[in-house]
Amino acid sequence: MPVDGVEDVFTETTSQSWFSRLGGALTGLLIGLVLVPGSSVLLFWNEGRAVQTAQSLAEGAGLVLPVERLDRANEGRLVHVAGPARIATPPRDPEFGAAPPDGTLRLVRTVEMFQWREEQESETRNKLGGGTETVTTYRYVRGWAEGRIDSARFRQPDGHQNPTPRQASRTFLAQGVTLNGYRLTEAQLGSLPAGETLTPPGAGEALRYIGADPANPRIGDLRITWTAARPEAISVIAAQSGEGFAPYATRAGDRLMMVEAGRRTPAEMFRAAEEGNAFLTWVLRAVGAVLMFVAFALLMRPVKVLADVIPPLGWLVGFGTSLVAGVLTLVLAPGVIAVAWLFYRPIIAIAVLAFGIAAAFGLTRLRRRAPAARPA
Repeated sequence: MPVDGVEDVFTETTSQSWFSRLGGALTGLLIGLVLVPGSSVLLFWNEGRAVQTAQSLAEGAGLVLPVERLDRANEGRLVHVAGPARIATPPRDPEFGAAPPDGTLRLVRTVEMFQWREEQESETRNKLGGGTETVTTYRYVRGWAEGRIDSARFRQPDGHQNPTPRQASRTFLAQGVTLNGYRLTEAQLGSLPAGETLTPPGAGEALRYIGADPANPRIGDLRITWTAARPEAISVIAAQSGEGFAPYATRAGDRLMMVEAGRRTPAEMFRAAEEGNAFLTWVLRAVGAVLMFVAFALLMRPVKVLADVIPPLGWLVGFGTSLVAGVLTLVLAPGVIAVAWLFYRPIIAIAVLAFGIAAAFGLTRLRRRAPAARPA
């Protein structure tokens, strides 16, 4: 298989006047006015969500009932069931006659097409008088990608058209799956990871190639692989509902439904859920803080554009406004988080607020020691 390389390069140079940049900066100021409260709401909501989820998991851990099989007496209760799944009708890929080995719950067909991709990079230079000149380089390379890249959106679509693939990626699920007498729905089976690469009987090879020459692929050629979920056991924590499972509504407000591959104890499953909640909390905190920094930067961007009439002065002003935006973010973002936690954990709230003030103070001291002119 040849190594993907650059097939075509297209360069475009555009200019923007100082008045046009100033108009864009004023528009960005209005966006910043919306982003500041918006990012604050996101940070506040995230802390409430994290606490609610933590309380729901703690509640569920204290109520969960390990059971061996379906018992009508447990209707509506939060139960934990673990064991091997029984399959009435295994999944099958009818278009290729691919039937996976016994024990397969999910069969995933992945179709990749050899097609054009557009890569771009831009370099912007400030000009005397406040205008800018941007040089954008578009590179068109050929390579494998799932689905179809819309070549109509390319900057230079001529000569880089991608056809519609003749096959598409699909997922096939087993039917009539039970776990210790409980019926599993397609949605519950869909949460199981399909990480095992396999060669389904009837498919011939693990990789099916559709094209003239696999050693020299052409635009539109396809390669198809199959992966499967074949867990030896399944573990479920959910509310017993009839002959199956349903989300369990906690008093804290969350709805618990956990389906994992393998034989997992209730403690292991709740511990994994707690770790996932902590990870999501930090991700959303980072997103909220970045949005807040962008908002403050947009609010001060008109000042930088005004100073860009003299490029060195614009660089210094831009450095200063970025520093101010960082300081304001380090003060406001932890402040919003602290206020949200005041409803639940006052000690943690005070610690977070103190950290933010200390970080902002440290950045201010650093700015005072920074050189007054741009280094060579």
